[in-house]
Order: sequence, then structure tokens, then C-alpha cells
Amino acid sequence: MRAALRISLCFRRRGSSTAPTLLLALAAGSWPGSGLIASQVHAVVIEGMAFNPATLTVEQGDTVVWINRDLFVHNATAEDGAFCSGDLKPGQSWSYRADRKGEFAYICTLHPTMRATLSVR
Repeated sequence: MRAALRISLCFRRRGSSTAPTLLLALAAGSWPGSGLIASQVHAVVIEGMAFNPATLTVEQGDTVVWINRDLFVHNATAEDGAFCSGDLKPGQSWSYRADRKGEFAYICTLHPTMRATLSVR
């Protein structure tokens, strides 16, 4: 009997953590007269073997947080390599700052029928 081996070729940035990213994103509010515009934090929930929402549109500079509320390990991997969460165990989350404009199709490489799209304006 042969065993299947799956290797995920994506890496997290050293020191990346959801909590500080969320804190910075939430603390980056606009100050009167400063001309600063607050970036938004958006959530994608992984549950029931699906990404919800399946299509998300954000502004450049916004942060997207993927939260695994499923019973299984999942990841969010852009088909063009723009981002990769690494494997997220149930209850874990990962954040990504959308710095590059474009439309990014992504999948869970462990469950390739799980597909979604992130659009960055």
C-alpha cells in the first residue's frame, strides 16, 4: 500500500502574528486634519469546507484575516503565489496586508475544491 505525501511550498513571514497586525490596523485611525485614511480589517471565515465570503473586495492597504473555524487543517494559498497562510489548525488565524492591486484566486491546497477570490482595488 502506498502512502501519499503532500508538501506545501509556502512560508510565513518571520515574526508574523495576527494580534499585533490587527491592533496596528485598528489603531491606525484617521486623525482630524492629518489626511490619513484608516485601513480596514476584513475577515474570511473558513468553515464547512468553504471560504466565507467566497469573493471579497478590499482597498489596497487593507488587512484580511482568515479564521479557521472548521474541524480540519486548512490554508489560503494564492494561485499566483501572492500570499500563502501556511497550514492553519482549527481555531488559528492568519492575516495578510493587501498591498498589491489585482484579483487573486486562492485555494486550500489540502482541499483543492475550496476556492475563493480576493480583489484588491
